[in-house]
Amino acid sequence: MTGLFQIGDKLLQAQDIPSLLQRYQLMPHFLRGVIIDEAIASLTCTEKEKTTALEKFETQYQLNNPEAKQAWLKSQNMTQEQLEEMAIRPVLLEKFKQQTWKNQVERYFLTRKSSLDQVVYSLIRTKNPGLAHELYFRIVEEEQTFAEVAREYSEGPEGRTGGLLGPVPLIQPHPSISKILSVSQPGQIWAPRPLTEWTVIIRLEKFIPAQLDDSMRRRLMDELLENWIREQIGKIGLLKPLGSDVSDVKV
Repeated sequence: MTGLFQIGDKLLQAQDIPSLLQRYQLMPHFLRGVIIDEAIASLTCTEKEKTTALEKFETQYQLNNPEAKQAWLKSQNMTQEQLEEMAIRPVLLEKFKQQTWKNQVERYFLTRKSSLDQVVYSLIRTKNPGLAHELYFRIVEEEQTFAEVAREYSEGPEGRTGGLLGPVPLIQPHPSISKILSVSQPGQIWAPRPLTEWTVIIRLEKFIPAQLDDSMRRRLMDELLENWIREQIGKIGLLKPLGSDVSDVKV
């Protein structure tokens, strides 16, 4: 009966599991878990770290009394030991990230910085080029503010905010707009220019350069981890049972 599982009245053999994981779209999640478990297998945490992790886990799942904990363990078909393993897993994963990518974050940040910088900008768009030029001169000559013109004439959703958009990553707007914003000074307004079916007026309000602070370090290490996991999953390929004993199981 080795390799045989029963779920209700249904009997499953081990070789059925990969196709079921694929059917239920669980294969990437399953492989991710296996890869992480292998990566953290040699790592340990202190008793203090374990206690803190357990307290955090129990608070998160509201396991604040023995009855609640036992009910949860039963519902998850888990033991106390497995609960503890689950609770300390994030701690071990954080240690793995620190050991593996701590010294690479600064270099990675420099390669990513252009996509991490943010901008606040104002936009007016209209399908009438003549109107766009008239509106531009109204703003430049201070007959109306940018916000007033945007609310009255802009044909996109930005009209509701007086043309104001952001903060957004510099690479998020249309590439032509991003290029203009990347060479703008705050307050600089650009003459109307065609953009697909629109004619647009653009003004940079604020440029927010990305900073390598603690929050950014955590974000980039998470990115590096996910990139690494995707690479590992790509190397695995299809799961196949090893040997013939599994396929020879008889019910």
